[in-house]
Amino acid sequence: MEIAIALFDGVEELDFVGPWEVLAAWRHLYPGDLEVFLVARDNEVVVCAKGMRVLSHRRWDEISAVDVLIYPGGRGTRVQLGDESIRARLRELHQRGTLMTSVCTGALVYADAGLLDGKEATTHWSVIDQLALLGRDITPRPDERWVDTGDVITAAGVSAGIDMALHLVGRFGSAEKAREVRRSIQYDPQPPY
Repeated sequence: MEIAIALFDGVEELDFVGPWEVLAAWRHLYPGDLEVFLVARDNEVVVCAKGMRVLSHRRWDEISAVDVLIYPGGRGTRVQLGDESIRARLRELHQRGTLMTSVCTGALVYADAGLLDGKEATTHWSVIDQLALLGRDITPRPDERWVDTGDVITAAGVSAGIDMALHLVGRFGSAEKAREVRRSIQYDPQPPY
């Protein structure tokens, strides 16, 4: 299985690094299960929302289909709204059978592309009302960490991407593999505040 994680300038760091950590741990524990890689417009440095600088493994023009796409959020999603080339790319991947997943405001980009029409979805609490404005018949689920509608999964803000990625391990691997990955990365959320 191939899982691509999208990168773009202004991407929120934990939105992609959290799922990366989960999926890379799964790959480490079960090397034959999946390949995970970062994909961006070009091979240039991507400057993230909080200043982290990263490089992708592949360019968009180097992939035609993947099994799963994770689309993170961050301030960089806002300039993507209305971009017909991004809409077309996402629609094409969806039509080819890619499981479309998002973290945080990545859901806004999916809504803008029409991928959330007629579906339940979630995103960061501060922009949950924008989902309905960007699509048709979208049912916002503000209290959910993630929403799985079968062909699209949306996750709420930032750390919810870790939960969504563990859900992917359980969905495509097994509940036992998901528990093993969770233990491997010592993900036991008990925030101090």
